[in-house]
Amino acid sequence: MQDNQTIGFIGTGLLGAPMVENLLADGFTLRIYNRDKKKCAPLVAAGAQAVDRPWDVAEASGLVFSCVSDDAALEAVVGPEGELPRHLGSGGVHVCLSTILPATAGRLARQHTDLNGYYVAAPVMGRPDAVRVRKQTYFVAGPAAGKARAVPLLDRLGLRVFDFGDDPAQANVAKLGANFLIAAAIEGLAEAATFVSKNGGDPKLMLDALTQTIFACPVYQNYGRQILEGTFSPPLFKLPLGLKDVRLIKATAAEAAAPMRLAEVLESRFLAALAHGRGDQDWTAIAAEVRAEAGLD
Repeated sequence: MQDNQTIGFIGTGLLGAPMVENLLADGFTLRIYNRDKKKCAPLVAAGAQAVDRPWDVAEASGLVFSCVSDDAALEAVVGPEGELPRHLGSGGVHVCLSTILPATAGRLARQHTDLNGYYVAAPVMGRPDAVRVRKQTYFVAGPAAGKARAVPLLDRLGLRVFDFGDDPAQANVAKLGANFLIAAAIEGLAEAATFVSKNGGDPKLMLDALTQTIFACPVYQNYGRQILEGTFSPPLFKLPLGLKDVRLIKATAAEAAAPMRLAEVLESRFLAALAHGRGDQDWTAIAAEVRAEAGLD
């Protein structure tokens, strides 16, 4: 990208804000938008410029990142008449960092292609604490010309970029598959810990042994610790977003005629947690539902 070009960034929530902070720290000029203007204030104080409409972050033939919570929020910031791709125009690049339906990615990509622009899907693999210290990864897919402008910035923002080809939808397919595995791991950890507790054992001793050997990876180590400690607040990934992702997984699986029985269990578990008032907690709070179902706590 040109050295004097302003980067647009839509969505300055838990994931977006630390990315904006890191781009500012690297000396980039940013124009930002968030539906809740209060979330822009610290970033404006750090040097970003806030705008009133999402598509106003875009320069002609420029580059814009979007990082919003779901498909509906993304459609809203793109604009009812495709305002964002029209403002970017020919040669413009929209890098979408959100976890959305692959079908939505395909539809938005066509809007940009029709205007000779580029849509690059780059969903984030990492929680806010990882993003802040640039330890997240990105699943990237889209046209080569769009990726050529997006990937250098993603490389400096995170740990690694994984390329899933030219079709933007495939990055979202992979991200949904990854989130399914994480949700399944949380459910599995919760059930295993509850099983040990109900049989008079110490789940911490079990998880200490496993997370130093055959399950020595961040998902089991970090989520296992959260589950054992019951630290579900403040959330690093809110429970309703977990339910949203499980539903995206189910919808995409149904369209492909790919039965996913565990996804049914996960949806039921997330729904129960939401019904019991856990909507402001982390998605690991489904562990409390597992314990309660077993008569603990």
